[in-house]
Amino acid sequence: MTLPRRKLPIGIQTLSEMIAEGHYYVDKTPFAHRLIEQGKYYFLSRPRRFGKSLFLDTLKELFEGNEPLFRDLYIHDRWDWTKSYPVIRISFAGGVVQNRAELDEKIREILDDQQRRLGWVCTHSSLSGRFGELIRGLHEQSGQRVVVLVDEYDKPILDNIADSAVALTMRDGLRNLYSVIKGVDAHVRFALLTGVSKFSKVSLFSGLNNLDDITLSRDYSAICGYTETDVDTVFAPELAGLDREEIRRWYNGYRWLGESVYNPFDLLLLFREREFRPWWFETGTPSFLINLLAERGFFTPDLARLRTGLELLSTFDVERIAPEALLFQAGYLTIHKAEEPILGHWIYTLGYPNHEVESSLNASLLSVYTDDPGKSFAHRLRLLDLLVTNDFASLKELFQAFFASIPHQWYDNNPIARYEGYYASVFYSYFAALGLVVILEDATNRGRIDMTVKFNGQIYLFEFKVVELVPEGRALQQLKSKGYADKYRAEGQPIHLIGVEFSREERNVVGFETCRFDAS
Repeated sequence: MTLPRRKLPIGIQTLSEMIAEGHYYVDKTPFAHRLIEQGKYYFLSRPRRFGKSLFLDTLKELFEGNEPLFRDLYIHDRWDWTKSYPVIRISFAGGVVQNRAELDEKIREILDDQQRRLGWVCTHSSLSGRFGELIRGLHEQSGQRVVVLVDEYDKPILDNIADSAVALTMRDGLRNLYSVIKGVDAHVRFALLTGVSKFSKVSLFSGLNNLDDITLSRDYSAICGYTETDVDTVFAPELAGLDREEIRRWYNGYRWLGESVYNPFDLLLLFREREFRPWWFETGTPSFLINLLAERGFFTPDLARLRTGLELLSTFDVERIAPEALLFQAGYLTIHKAEEPILGHWIYTLGYPNHEVESSLNASLLSVYTDDPGKSFAHRLRLLDLLVTNDFASLKELFQAFFASIPHQWYDNNPIARYEGYYASVFYSYFAALGLVVILEDATNRGRIDMTVKFNGQIYLFEFKVVELVPEGRALQQLKSKGYADKYRAEGQPIHLIGVEFSREERNVVGFETCRFDAS
């Protein structure tokens, strides 16, 4: 039986509108039921546009007892509809605050709105005093303990993250607000704070240290986002005419130790436009993040296979910004593997979640290197044309032109600019930005190939070396002497060995030798 098509809930963040207007809806109430039954105070970090606001609205409607909205959902027959609870909903999603005075005014407006909506008038003048008074008063008024839901708890900090002094004042203002919740524990039924980043408890939640962080809980990995099953069932009517494997390659792959999920925004735009594009990435990747990676000379191939510990993923603060933590929390890296060594410390292998993020992030980094996005894009198009024709002489000239376009100040300030890895990083970013299949440190029984690229029915094996002013031929010689092509001979495709040599003095490519092996 063919299911009827429904409205796509693009930008819809309220459960009532989704149900009333006949939108597709993925039932997340099993997660809501488990949270409520098993605990009281929770924290959840997820990237932007992953459905956090909709999940909070679902909790709001549930606690307020709006039974008609849940008649076809999992939780309907598992909930006591005779009770309703006062729900305080705090959201920093709208607007931008640029100083502490604006933040305090924003908080005051939010509390005033909640007082009017819930029918309680506070008399205290301080923000923390009014918040606590509101929770206690609503409990007294209704006879039921209060539910507190906070959306985008960290947005005032992240909006000012490039100015650490301002960001610190934002952090202090928010800490003043959130610390109230623990002090009124007897009046709270349930609390959930959500946002993009996970600031350390010491810096932001020093007064609310009883939060249960479910960000890396296997049981809640799919609390936001769409699973493979969701795509194949709920959205089955939208799949006709779309390559299912391409959908998976482009948009699936976000993992928080449990089941992997798709970004909802990507899929909904794909279903509407019927076109594969970096929908999520195009909606606002912060320039601060791209500039931070470029300024610190981050070795971009590492982003595809980064190993780190829990303390790095769990710690983010204004005074100490680890690019790895920021990339993970913002959704540009995800967990590929978790392993527990003998000493009991968890080790996580991070990497790109999917094709969209890998190609788009590397394209953005290339644009920063030259301060000329148009030229960077033209170089990528030219690279694709040259690979189609295997014009290696022109390929060498293309990379020489790109390295020559990088300002000398960038080299002077970059910690890896004198090392082989920097040059390899630029090559990798070019191929990754095109969306080609790229294998880094490709293992063979005789060593590791620096980079393998598969494209157009052919295989390209790269070896990178740093030399003095003149080429020495060592890169190509290593590819030959170690028999790296043997690994791919059985695939029956032409194999190209490419030895690339760089000069530190010239800051450019000085050697570019190739050798072809035809399948036989």
